[in-house]
Amino acid sequence: MTATTTAPITATPVRTGDKPNARLRAWATRAPLLPALIFMIAATQLPFVATLVISFFDWNSLYPDARGFAGFANYGEVLTDPDLRRSVWTTILLTVAVVLASLVLGLVLALLLDRRFRGRGIVRTLLIAPFLVVPVAAALLWKHVLYNPEYGLFNGLLHYVGGPQPDWISKTPLLAVEASLVWQWTPFMMLILLAGLQSRDHQQIEAARVDGASDWQIFRHLTLPHLRRYLELGALLGSIYIVQNFDAVFTITSGGLGTANLPYTVYQTFYQAHENGLASAAGVLVVIGSIIIATFALRVVSSLFREEVGRS
Repeated sequence: MTATTTAPITATPVRTGDKPNARLRAWATRAPLLPALIFMIAATQLPFVATLVISFFDWNSLYPDARGFAGFANYGEVLTDPDLRRSVWTTILLTVAVVLASLVLGLVLALLLDRRFRGRGIVRTLLIAPFLVVPVAAALLWKHVLYNPEYGLFNGLLHYVGGPQPDWISKTPLLAVEASLVWQWTPFMMLILLAGLQSRDHQQIEAARVDGASDWQIFRHLTLPHLRRYLELGALLGSIYIVQNFDAVFTITSGGLGTANLPYTVYQTFYQAHENGLASAAGVLVVIGSIIIATFALRVVSSLFREEVGRS
């Protein structure tokens, strides 16, 4: 028998200078991001902190000497004032109507674009175009080109067929605002749902067709459950933006005829009534509501990423 000898295992000494060097390298990689981080904090967080502080003061800019600490009185007035509560209700109606209509129309367009046909790229580009229009320009387009009772396109078509000539903004003010927002946000929902449709398992769909499933059964039992997360994501992201919408209300109706939502009411309170503290309290509540919706949106996005990683 031959004896085997094993070489002694020697521990590699840990250099004490490695840890500081690693920290220096980490800071060196993060340093280019510091200017952007500082700018973001200065541009977003500092104004919000100032708004939060002002919301606790009874502060009318017309009477600067009468400024005083009010505690939560401004928040109580926001929640109990009839005009502000009406604007909250209008904001909810506007958001729900626009998001639901945009989701339904976006789903229909996404299902059409998911099919192969000649010119699909051109059609997709044209359908995306409304989302790329500046919000104020889109509102002006609807107000003057479409809604105008004298030279608007809608009344022009009705005049051609001998129909009535209504004043769309005066008769249906909230619906007029909702229609312009639906036109602008439907492409956004379409893109999200189209991405969901293109991530389906096509082998599963082909297997269902082989088993004799109809298009409606495939949509109901395979496509719609698969799109649930994408529908939730579109609804949450759309709600975040529609809740804060100001341009359409200001441009089309100027907040009149019962269309004043919460952002427009904040504008009126601050710039017309000069109630800085009250307007700041209402603005803080809008931000809190948006943060709550954004939290749910981030959870949906993270669950979508987990599903994609699990699928791959």
